Amino acid sequence: MSASFTELGLSEHVLAALRDVGYESPSPIQEQAIPALLQGRDVIGQAQTGTGKTAAFGLPIMEYVDASEQSVQALVLTPTRELCIQVTQALRSYGSHSGVDVVAVFGGAPIRGQQAQLRAGGHVVVGTVGRVLDLISRHSLMLHDCRFVVLDEADEMLDLGFLEDVERILALTPSSRQTALFSATMPPPIRKLADRYMYDPEVIRVEAATLTIDTVAQFQVPVEARRKPEMLVEVLRAEAPEQAIVFVRTKVRCDQLFRTLRDRGMNVRALHGDMSQGSRDGVMLAFKAGRVPILIATDVAARGLDISTVTHVINYDVPTSPDTYVHRIGRTGRVGRSGRAITFVEDRQQRELEAIERHIGTEITTWEQGAIAPPTPVRERPRRHSKPRISRRDAEEPYAKLVVSGGSRAGLTVADIVGAVTSRAGLDGEAVRDVLVLDRFSFLSVPAADADRVIDRLDGGPIGDADASLGVARAPVR
Repeated sequence: MSASFTELGLSEHVLAALRDVGYESPSPIQEQAIPALLQGRDVIGQAQTGTGKTAAFGLPIMEYVDASEQSVQALVLTPTRELCIQVTQALRSYGSHSGVDVVAVFGGAPIRGQQAQLRAGGHVVVGTVGRVLDLISRHSLMLHDCRFVVLDEADEMLDLGFLEDVERILALTPSSRQTALFSATMPPPIRKLADRYMYDPEVIRVEAATLTIDTVAQFQVPVEARRKPEMLVEVLRAEAPEQAIVFVRTKVRCDQLFRTLRDRGMNVRALHGDMSQGSRDGVMLAFKAGRVPILIATDVAARGLDISTVTHVINYDVPTSPDTYVHRIGRTGRVGRSGRAITFVEDRQQRELEAIERHIGTEITTWEQGAIAPPTPVRERPRRHSKPRISRRDAEEPYAKLVVSGGSRAGLTVADIVGAVTSRAGLDGEAVRDVLVLDRFSFLSVPAADADRVIDRLDGGPIGDADASLGVARAPVR
């Protein structure tokens, strides 16, 4: 462990967890925020996703929580379900040596399972705003002992219309609490909320230029609108990204581009707001596990994506604002890594490009294929087999219902089960459906043709933090 983390004042059990996850030295926001939070200060952190802000507030939380007290001592509010799951996974790793129980609560999953987890313990709750309010109204979530509150990506909560509900939740927490607010931008409503609910906060800013210029090589591709799909294929094959996010402005464009690349034999998925939550979860898990190298996404759907293996961001459509550009390219070039950002620019978009260049303080050079190392093929499916096995909820595909000998009492979550099936049995996330986590047992459905393989790969092994057995609950159902 680098002396730098030790000098921040973290205890040995937290340092041991950091060694487990391979953290070597603190990022700028961690270096500034952790000491302030450990001193009991309220903190406003202005930083985009990918700067290490989850550890910036997560590590101090682990220092504050008393694992011997069975009450909710810290609350982290997130704007989206995806970010909620992601933050939960990170906090669980930070608390792995201290016995801290982290519970995720979010919409789109059975509320009874989350209520059971809260009854069983839960020192730290990570939740979406709506589900947290729902659980409070049902008297399942008590915040009278909550002494640490984090608002993560507050500007996105504002964009989604959650700020009034956030204030309702804050009003139910002790006035003596410590509060941390993290936001990529600081619009007036966020400043007003901070003035009302925070006490003499220390403001920490990590500037956009520091985040992007040093770690991300940026390029532009002048292109005619009609040639953009063809040029995208050319760029992807030349760059051969380990993982790439291709940003588009609209859901319709997202679906169109997905079909275009899929028909070219590329292993690609789409992510946008009109997809069901189950479909979005499946795509996120498959992309995070590295089984999908190319993701076509809208800005809203990609909120909360924090995946360190993303090597490329491609702006198929020029972002609507310079801030959006910075947020997008921040998905690559994570702390300690390099990345590449490539923006397609039509003639009519030159003024938008110039605004971006003024904002980031540098000129974006023109992409040239010849300047790149000899291309290797993007991971593709053979063209004759480019159509994947049906993994959607196709009424014609038989499914088998499986039972897991573990539930919320063992700490299992929906994300744990889907993640285990996708990573160890090789199924697409969308092929896993009807996941239900009960107190002592859990259920899921998988394609009947894959049931034996799922049982063989998972039975007797770990799911989440628990060892579990797996079996068929009943005969295949349609």
